Amino acid sequence: MGVFIEQTHKVEMTPRKGSKSDQPIVDNVLTRIKVRQATLGPSTRSIADFVLDNPRQVVGMSVTELAEATGASDGSVINLCRQLGLSGFQQLKLSLAQEVVQPVQFIHEDLQQGDDTATVCRKMFHAGVQALRDTLSVLDPDAIAEAASLIHAADRVEIYGIGSSAPIAEDAQYRMLRIGLDARVVVDSHIQAISASRTGSNVAVLTISHSGATHETLAATRLAREAGAKTIVVTNFASSPLQAYADVKLFTMARETKFRTEAMTSRIAQLCVLDALIAALALRDYESAIGALQKTFDVLSIKRF
Repeated sequence: MGVFIEQTHKVEMTPRKGSKSDQPIVDNVLTRIKVRQATLGPSTRSIADFVLDNPRQVVGMSVTELAEATGASDGSVINLCRQLGLSGFQQLKLSLAQEVVQPVQFIHEDLQQGDDTATVCRKMFHAGVQALRDTLSVLDPDAIAEAASLIHAADRVEIYGIGSSAPIAEDAQYRMLRIGLDARVVVDSHIQAISASRTGSNVAVLTISHSGATHETLAATRLAREAGAKTIVVTNFASSPLQAYADVKLFTMARETKFRTEAMTSRIAQLCVLDALIAALALRDYESAIGALQKTFDVLSIKRF
């Protein structure tokens, strides 16, 4: 979990024009590696382990030097970079250079048995802040725009979530209804399968799954895609079976510890990703969204004293 450590170092967030590389720096590259670590193959995992243990050293190495130090090939180094969403080794080095002197760093702490309430609150809030920072670093604005386009073009939206993702799915439906979309949430696995099989090209399906490996949501998303629906998934930044059935992938980044499971900080990240998606949808048809918000506000006013 995260504890802020203030430092006085200042670094350029992007390379100067005309510098050795004009590739943008990527935030939180070490966290990306840690999140993907368990899903990597033997050769790429050895490289990942070395980078995590020696980030400063890697900044001064070539592809071949890193490959030799880890007993891997140059191609495996490049493959790891691409799995992290990077264009190549140079972008990895630039991003590591920033991270090792980052002005605000986090130390991930787990809850301890003897923690008092104040410490628990601090650790939990810092963990939420960390999850949001990490998620922003991997969230692709173009993917948000593409997801908004698919939903906007569809006649209706179906939203799937199981377990801790179910309340997030229900919130997404509520928010979409408020801006005038025909959105239906399904959190029962049997109904998900039936409903997914009856979708078609006029339906957009939004699946929320932190692990991306839940049998129920995986089956529903596969069935929906086979039926012709456009599929959007909100899942953690790691390789998962669910991604194979996604037309658009929206990534979160939240790490688990002994006490902090995906049911905790990942929900904060998922809600923010969905907020961004729904805001993008509302701006696509601004007047209609504003009208729907006002109408639903008037309807809800009868519920208030």
